[in-house]
Amino acid sequence: MADTPPDRLSLDPRSPHFDADLLRRGIGIRFKGRERHDVEEYSVSERWIRVQAGKTVDRHGRPLTIRLTGEVEPYFVDAGEPGRDGEEDVGNEG
Repeated sequence: MADTPPDRLSLDPRSPHFDADLLRRGIGIRFKGRERHDVEEYSVSERWIRVQAGKTVDRHGRPLTIRLTGEVEPYFVDAGEPGRDGEEDVGNEG
């Protein structure tokens, strides 16, 4: 797989920008220099993210989203495999 995340990615399976393999790998988003964990969709080239607008849903039961503009930095999240980078798996002692 590539070392850089795609320009645009969506969590919605109906979207043409949905990619299950990349989502399983883990994508993190920095928006305006701050970590965001509530991003539904992003576009780096167009400089926006979509986040859920509270608990509001549309008539089909899907969450309503709002579009925020600013600097978007996607990155791959490390899976945190045991024993990697000198870390030890101490949870299975005994």
